[in-house]
Amino acid sequence: MAKISYHKERDIINQEKLSEILTTLPDYVPDFFIAIENNSSTLTRLNYGYDLRLFFEYISEKLNKKITDITLEDLDNIKARDIERFLSYISYYEKDGKTFVNKERGKARKLSALRSFFKFLFNSDLISSNVITKISTPKIHQKEIIRLEVDEVVKLLNQAENPTNLTKREQGYNKITKERDLAIMSVFLGTGIRISELVGLNVDDIDFNNNSFKITRKGGNEVVLYFSDEVKDAMISWLKIRDEIKTLDDDEKALFLSLQRKRITPRAVENLVKKYSQAVTPLKKISPHKLRSTYGTNLYRETQDIYIVADVLGHKDVNTTKKHYAAISEDIRRNASTKVKLR
Repeated sequence: MAKISYHKERDIINQEKLSEILTTLPDYVPDFFIAIENNSSTLTRLNYGYDLRLFFEYISEKLNKKITDITLEDLDNIKARDIERFLSYISYYEKDGKTFVNKERGKARKLSALRSFFKFLFNSDLISSNVITKISTPKIHQKEIIRLEVDEVVKLLNQAENPTNLTKREQGYNKITKERDLAIMSVFLGTGIRISELVGLNVDDIDFNNNSFKITRKGGNEVVLYFSDEVKDAMISWLKIRDEIKTLDDDEKALFLSLQRKRITPRAVENLVKKYSQAVTPLKKISPHKLRSTYGTNLYRETQDIYIVADVLGHKDVNTTKKHYAAISEDIRRNASTKVKLR
């Protein structure tokens, strides 16, 4: 029997985790998740599950009631100050011996989950008022966009091919994974792919005749991305190594594999990017998403077309692209300053 796709398997795991969370919450909560099922991903619903569980744990302690005993009437009696105190509480709290910190982005996400949940309860006539409408979303301070410069991209790829700055142990692993690691970073830097999209790639998703591959975007849509000959060469070099793995299961279709000959995990990809990037630019915290930002920046510099960048990166709203890549407009301003001659 053929294996199910990576994305389908991930959805099943997310749903199983959510189902486990729902067993700890009041019996009216599952109806909310059924209501948003057709308009949200399994990952979004799972994150909402985590956020709502945290909220109910907080309310449970304040009311001195078991979570499953919290009634709709209890929620109807919640005041705006209770929500504000909850947001203040999650700034820094301890649970199961661990310390958790939420800054404005974390608070905004949890408030978004509560907004959606209370809106559902209100629209379903399960509560008489929607207290969340009185709460302002925390102001989000824009982070500095971290990306690699052109020379740093070259150094990063060179480091995968010839790891002079890695430890002896890391260099030993590199002898085994060199072609794979170079291909992974080439795909990130040459297409702007998301980590989930990269991990989900199968061998039969690739069309070398057209230098393209099929990916599954967030939300489940399938699209085709194109890549350069440089990326093609790196992928072909890795596929030659992959084809020589004698212990590989016949039904394993994943393009990128772990040392255990299974589909590589997002965590493993994050670790390898971190390993090579720290050897090249230790002051920058480079992640797969930062490689995606690097590609987006370079594409914008070459095309000067924000709509092309948005389309290639899979942004539904071009404002998302503008927010992430507006910083490079400084390049345009700098060039513009030389255009007007005084004499």
